[in-house]
Amino acid sequence: MSQEDKDMPKIKILELSDIKAVILLENVPVTISNSIRRIILSDISTLAVERVFIFKNNSLMNDDMLAHRLGLIPLKTPVGKYALPGEVCEGDDCKPEYASLSLSADAEDSPLIVFSSDIKSVDPDVKPVSDDIEIVKLAPGQSIEVEMWAYMGKGREHAKWTPVSVSVVRGVPVVEIINPECGDKCEKCVKSCPKNLLYVENSKLKIKNIYKCTTCKLCEEVCPNNIKVDIDESSSILYFEVIGQLTPSEILSEAFDELVRKLDDFHRSFGEVKLENVEA
Repeated sequence: MSQEDKDMPKIKILELSDIKAVILLENVPVTISNSIRRIILSDISTLAVERVFIFKNNSLMNDDMLAHRLGLIPLKTPVGKYALPGEVCEGDDCKPEYASLSLSADAEDSPLIVFSSDIKSVDPDVKPVSDDIEIVKLAPGQSIEVEMWAYMGKGREHAKWTPVSVSVVRGVPVVEIINPECGDKCEKCVKSCPKNLLYVENSKLKIKNIYKCTTCKLCEEVCPNNIKVDIDESSSILYFEVIGQLTPSEILSEAFDELVRKLDDFHRSFGEVKLENVEA
């Protein structure tokens, strides 16, 4: 393998589930990966309730607070199905502007807790990500009747459109074991690691899953002559936890597409500025 091939950016999935993703971006500096992190937080489009029409509400919760709670309930978002506000379309290719949902509950003779599972949606693809989000408590005789319109939006406009609860980028940990054959002294090194990543095998000190190292350097403090901990910021680890509107794979794909669009816009704008300066 040539040096050029070794220096090419590579993506490796370290962990992927329904709720989180850990991605190794080899030869992608932290400064670049941070752009992806910021896009995930601020520029991924999701659905959230933006307009609330309250036809009846005689509960103890006032209308403003009820509308606020409904707006913060995360909704499953089908990718590419709904248009962003102001998005231009032509002919029959126009996407719907919003998804319509409704909520109706009546506590007749006994108290009633209204949950997100009580929300009904015209579009079966759009629904709360969880059924057990508590909305309001109704006393006997109280009731609510609400219609909601969910619009596409981005986290930079309001946090309710952000598809992740956590998004972090850090450099790749580098742990150097100077003398693996440290004998009985290895035990204190092993016990010092809060993530239990150090272990002894065949009388040699080793480390497992280095990507889980937090670079706290507690092992280095206990064994300063045997362990050196550093961070390589020429590569990076991207970690994020999803709320549920989109899957981790969908979020990552949308983030890369948005990054490419931003770079294309920058390149085009830069070319226009350069051309204006030449003509001047």
